[in-house]
Amino acid sequence: MQENSLNRAETHRPTVIEVGGEPLGVVVPAEGGYRFLAVKLPAFAVDGQHFPSIETAHLAVSAAVRNSDLV
Repeated sequence: MQENSLNRAETHRPTVIEVGGEPLGVVVPAEGGYRFLAVKLPAFAVDGQHFPSIETAHLAVSAAVRNSDLV
């Protein structure tokens, strides 16, 4: 019984999203996908958004960082 709860807890751990080696936030499982939580200013453009996969979240954060460099 305890082993099942440990496995379930493992799937709910946040995954760090890095761009250029810098951690910008985390994704956490939510509503059949992942919600992004920003921790650095360039990533706040996508803070709180829901993504179907970690990869799509990473692409969105990367784009936000690129766009912030243009301003």
